[in-house]
Amino acid sequence: MADDMSPEQRRKNMQHIRSTDTSIEVKLRTALWHEGIRYRKNFKELPGKPDIAITKYKIAVFCDSSFWHGRYFDSKKPVDTNHEYWDKKLRRNMERDEEVNKALRSMGWIVLRFWDEDIHKHLDDCLKTVKETIFDLKMSEQEIDYGETGESR
Repeated sequence: MADDMSPEQRRKNMQHIRSTDTSIEVKLRTALWHEGIRYRKNFKELPGKPDIAITKYKIAVFCDSSFWHGRYFDSKKPVDTNHEYWDKKLRRNMERDEEVNKALRSMGWIVLRFWDEDIHKHLDDCLKTVKETIFDLKMSEQEIDYGETGESR
């Protein structure tokens, strides 16, 4: 199936795709804020500029689009006149995601990635994952505190 837009229409369409404050980011951020979880958005001081950075617990959250980050790369490749370009671009996006994950983990950050479909359809599950990660970190901090003093609280 060929592209049903002219090159000018496609160019204009692509120029309007946002990289920050997307609907999925805003939806997840709003839910986190209502739960009392504070964060930094598009935190430039970290590799990959996480969409949401919960600095208190060193949690980096990415809200990934299924298309741009290759969720269905093998089954739903773009079909148009420039398929080699898209194949290369989407593969590089997936490689970059892995590089960012490794860099953040080496800095002691926990990386959480949510797909757009999951945020739209299962927001509660995404929120639960973030909250459980925070809870686990709090519990491990308490274990360290007990271990250092040898006293219980």
